[in-house]
Amino acid sequence: MITNISLVTIYCLDQEAARDFYVDVLGFELRTDITMGEGFRWLTLGHPSQPELEATLMTPGPPLTPENADFLRRQLETGQWGGLGLRVDNCRKTYDELSAKGVPFVQEPEDRPYGIEAIARDPSGNWLVLVEPKEFTPADFS
Repeated sequence: MITNISLVTIYCLDQEAARDFYVDVLGFELRTDITMGEGFRWLTLGHPSQPELEATLMTPGPPLTPENADFLRRQLETGQWGGLGLRVDNCRKTYDELSAKGVPFVQEPEDRPYGIEAIARDPSGNWLVLVEPKEFTPADFS
């Protein structure tokens, strides 16, 4: 039986820069940082309040084909890849704190039917959607 999601992948262009950003700026904790055969680095982090979930910071490479790794690298460089949804308790305050630390935002906090949302970027161009959730129903979207 599946009990939860335990690992997600965040592709990055530079594992050092990504680790420093997620740990030093966003407050995640380093969980694993080891080098395995042929220089492959297994680097995971997680949020202190979610011990069951880790994110691995992966550079585009094996097991991807060279063509797919190159495509992914280009997508990251242009900010066209995925990202993370991050729940926050106060979106406007978090926006101010992260802006003061130099985090680039592409959207300031805005009211949405599901809460207050702001969108930032990590050093590799991944979207970080910060949401201060609120109760909503499908009718709130009409």
